[in-house]
Amino acid sequence: MTDGPAHPFPPPGAPVPDEPVRTPYDGAPPPPSAPPATPYPAPGYAPYPSAPGPRPGMFLGAAHKPGALPLRPLTLGAMYDGAFRIIRFNPKATVGAAFLVTGLAMLLPIVVTAVLTFTVGLTYDTSGELGSDVSTSDALALLAAYGSLLVSILLAQLGVVFVTGMIAHVTRAAAVGRRLGLGEAWAATRGKRWRLLGLSVLLNVGFLLLLSIYGCVSVVVVVVFNSVAPIVLWFVFTLPALLALCCWLWIRVYYLPVPALMLEPIGLFAAIGRGWSLTSRQFWRTFGIGLLTVIAAGFAGNLISAPISVIGNVGIALAPAYGALLLVLTQALALLVQTAFVTPFQATVASVQYVDLRMRKEAFDVELMREAGIIPS
Repeated sequence: MTDGPAHPFPPPGAPVPDEPVRTPYDGAPPPPSAPPATPYPAPGYAPYPSAPGPRPGMFLGAAHKPGALPLRPLTLGAMYDGAFRIIRFNPKATVGAAFLVTGLAMLLPIVVTAVLTFTVGLTYDTSGELGSDVSTSDALALLAAYGSLLVSILLAQLGVVFVTGMIAHVTRAAAVGRRLGLGEAWAATRGKRWRLLGLSVLLNVGFLLLLSIYGCVSVVVVVVFNSVAPIVLWFVFTLPALLALCCWLWIRVYYLPVPALMLEPIGLFAAIGRGWSLTSRQFWRTFGIGLLTVIAAGFAGNLISAPISVIGNVGIALAPAYGALLLVLTQALALLVQTAFVTPFQATVASVQYVDLRMRKEAFDVELMREAGIIPS
């Protein structure tokens, strides 16, 4: 019995031969049904295309990620990771914008209080009370100092409204791998700024109206019953109901209209309707992420601003003659730090949730892939 042909493959560890290893079929044409001799790619590998089409590595359901976000329905971790990436790579249009508008607003009470401190001697007792001999001029100076602080807070909130609109555009651009600077983000809001302001006013007036109605009804209940038991029962049952209603309205009405208004060709009321439709059947998930974001951002903001408040209290104790100025200064700095770092994170997470809900419900990821050049238009 004759030996068969040598095995076509060398044993493991053998050196690479100079000549190709011959097989028993060398020299013979392949059968007619045999496919052309084309190497097969390894499982999960896609060769680089020579024409526009899906990019390599995005195979069998793997997510495209041309920018800060994977273009697929997002998990909580992916949302937070994307939010931090967006802030990190667009610092001027996020943290910088919030710092700028809040800082400019906080200059007003600092300047007013400094002028009053060095002209009329406005002061603040270390016990937290006003000076013992308060004259009319002292009262007016105090009113001017703290009135200017209240006005500056309102101005800062007004500026933050525009910052949230800018962050919506920053998030949309970051999803496709583009970075927006401060000027580009501000220019992107052109044509929608008055609508954005009107949306903020409408939503806040609606919330104040709800609280006013509840307060008026509560006063009527107290006056009519004039007894402890029914009044206690009223607040025991209605306060949790009011809190639940506010949470529901926050998600369904207040949470997503800003990114919808900024990123879609719609008006004010249509933006509220878009927020309503996007959160339909997604309430608890959206509420959980939003609530967790508010709690985490609030805790971080208080942690950051706490040293400033401590330094301010120490300064007031050491220099009571400048107590009013130090108090206003530390409050302004604390608000500046909180707004500059907390507001961009909350606004970015809300914008990311808007993108996520559109990818889940409207195949928005396909539109983003076309814009990023991942798939042909």
